[in-house]
Amino acid sequence: MPSQIALPLSLPGSGEASRIVIGNANERACKALTNNKDWPFSTAVLTGPERSGKSLLGKWAESQGITVIDGADTLNEAELFHRWNRVQESREHLLLISDRQPWEIDLPDLRSRLGGSLHLEIGVPDDEMAAHLIEAIAEQRGLALADGAIDYLVPRVERSFAGIERLVVAIDRLSLERKVPATMSLWRDALEATRGPEQARLL
Repeated sequence: MPSQIALPLSLPGSGEASRIVIGNANERACKALTNNKDWPFSTAVLTGPERSGKSLLGKWAESQGITVIDGADTLNEAELFHRWNRVQESREHLLLISDRQPWEIDLPDLRSRLGGSLHLEIGVPDDEMAAHLIEAIAEQRGLALADGAIDYLVPRVERSFAGIERLVVAIDRLSLERKVPATMSLWRDALEATRGPEQARLL
């Protein structure tokens, strides 16, 4: 069963810490972040799709004393290489987070250093992880899903972190707008709003 790591973040309007679901798509990355002593060059590069929790993992890593550069792929490569060198001199551990998959690096020195580092990629959530993501996002939003929601939604939701989040947000929005519980009729409308008519998806 996927678990959740408590992260040092507060959700808007909530006193609870944010949590990230751990499942097939990110289990290897999470394990590597909790055991950094074997990282080559004391460096790891984390990549993954939109809304997959890369920044949350980065904030958790920071709380463990790891130096984190989020959005590393957007920085000037020469400056990033200097920052990499400074971390090496200080004997710290460095986590670089990139939205690019793959991350193409032009500067030869930086490319060779990062090429030998540990590469961690967040993948696509399977059915079990998708179910737990739906539950976790609904809980964070204070959305109560009626019985049977997971069995109905998991086979139909777009299999991506962003798609799962869009669906739950759509259910929540429709429930608030119509002032009705989140039951099957609402699930269907939310699926159509985020993915189009079901019949069209089957063709």
